[in-house]
Amino acid sequence: MDTPAISDIGLDSDVEIAVRQELTLVALGKLPADTSLRVGRLLDVSTRIWRTDQEIIIKGRRIAYVGDAGSYPGTVSHRVHEPDLAAIPGLGEVHKHIESSHLTPEWEAALVLPRGNTWTCEASHEFSNVNGAKTLEFWLKARAAGSPLKIFPLPGSAVPPTGYEHGGGYLGYDEQKQFMTESLMVAGLDEVMDWPGVWDRTSPSYDRLWGMIRATFEKRGVVEGHAAGIRDIPTINAFAAAGLASDHEAWTVEEFWDKLTRGLFMELRPHSLPEVITGLLEKGLADWSQIALTTDDRSASDTLTLGATDYNVRLAIEAGLAPEIAIQCVTINPARHMRLTPWVGTIAPGRYADIVLLSDVGKFEIAKVWADGIQVSEGNRYLPEVPKIDWPDWATKTINIGRELTAADFAIAAHPGRQTMTAAVLRPFHWTDDFLTFELPVEDGLVQRDADRNITKFSIIDRFSGKGAVSKMFWLGCGPRTPDTALACSMAHDKHNIWCVGSSDEAMAAAVNAVAANDGGWALVRDGKVVARVRYEVAGLMSCRSADALHEEMQVLYAEGEKVEWMFEPSFHPRWSAGFPERLAFATLTCAPWRWVLVAPSDYAPEGLVNVQTGKTHPVVF
Repeated sequence: MDTPAISDIGLDSDVEIAVRQELTLVALGKLPADTSLRVGRLLDVSTRIWRTDQEIIIKGRRIAYVGDAGSYPGTVSHRVHEPDLAAIPGLGEVHKHIESSHLTPEWEAALVLPRGNTWTCEASHEFSNVNGAKTLEFWLKARAAGSPLKIFPLPGSAVPPTGYEHGGGYLGYDEQKQFMTESLMVAGLDEVMDWPGVWDRTSPSYDRLWGMIRATFEKRGVVEGHAAGIRDIPTINAFAAAGLASDHEAWTVEEFWDKLTRGLFMELRPHSLPEVITGLLEKGLADWSQIALTTDDRSASDTLTLGATDYNVRLAIEAGLAPEIAIQCVTINPARHMRLTPWVGTIAPGRYADIVLLSDVGKFEIAKVWADGIQVSEGNRYLPEVPKIDWPDWATKTINIGRELTAADFAIAAHPGRQTMTAAVLRPFHWTDDFLTFELPVEDGLVQRDADRNITKFSIIDRFSGKGAVSKMFWLGCGPRTPDTALACSMAHDKHNIWCVGSSDEAMAAAVNAVAANDGGWALVRDGKVVARVRYEVAGLMSCRSADALHEEMQVLYAEGEKVEWMFEPSFHPRWSAGFPERLAFATLTCAPWRWVLVAPSDYAPEGLVNVQTGKTHPVVF
């Protein structure tokens, strides 16, 4: 009996049953297989044992049989032998924002698959905040077009990030229930970040967040957590008691250990990985099953230089972790946690035929990658043709300011008759309870910057309502000192309005208008002229092109940025460094441990300055 393999590019339940019925017969040798991939060694991640001279029998996109070479009882159409290579499962990301690569999903696949990453749990705070209603359609479109990368979407819990923000959609109980019902690819709920919205019944986010958590529990999904700044034992216990299953924000060994021993699945990012791995080894940790290595955010340029999930594994091995355990931390551990083991995480029957072939296990050198039952890379070269997707207007026309902005939109008026005004001042990663205050001069009725004290102007522009609403205030040590210079970007975690920092109001208006004209991205204005732009034409976050093409455009931006003198306050935070202030895209976060933040103007906070822990608002000058 010779029947073609069933198409299973997505995880429709009817198709899933048909696929498994077919695989059952292939495994018994009653239906022919498509491919036999025979390897010198194969890591069984369930037992951490290497098995020699193994063959993997593939039907369509799935594995039907794994065993000693020559043991398969059926017939095979095509045979491949790799005696010098070691097979491990395709690598998975338990928590990643693909939007932070700034590539659309089909081009993300072309970048990360040769580096071993065959499946990703997409933490969709970013696109969800731009177009919440289209979140699932967006993340499944590339897979439907033939991309081998499996994207398991987790709709964002932070839509909006707090009760003091608006625009781009609203996700609550009904929306999450629909997402969880519509596709088996939806693994759960993206990181719950608004901790006051979880524990404080008076928070405007309380009912919405618990509605999303409820909808996820009802469908047996996973509720991912975000416990930044949560380090005291009572709050860690409360966080776990709320049903928030994980954290990826631990920075120290002690914080990591305290959360791990309270039942949280711990997701370890590269910036703290060496210290934490070393500390856990010193503690004698024997069971690593509650730990995954994860990327979270990494640009296409950094991935080209460092790697993808493979970089995380190499860091862990260099820190002293056994290669086999490090591999478990990017395969079976995250798959178990996200309840995805029927499809990914192991080289085993029923799973997708996603296999990474290593030429050197200790150095974690990848020779080839298979995905969906075919070889998709040779070294770092991606072999398949990237699917052509004409992204619709709902994905590409997302910048709606409504008009051309002018310098007047960024001016801050003084009170009549005043020669100076007291200004509320923030700085990047301002986590203290109170904002700073400075006396600033007034000229022609407007409050002025003070470059001598590293004080510039920072702004958030509402890009959703079409009202041209602008919030602006003074920030310390984060912008250009060069006159008539401004930097603007439509990536501003997590609401993704446009942010702009500048040394003149005219330059700020020009930079924001340039971003809007490009449908999103970056714009740098120097000496009053636009000197560099980068397109993020999809959702204002991503671009539909290769990583190399995007990287080249980013290098032009960086080169022009080097011609600017940037303000800098070295005492701020270890992640903040002098030079081009790219990390300002993260300085707009409103989740824990932030307090006072600047958001787009609203009826609740007309000037945009609000304490997201308490809901208190304040004028920007007084």
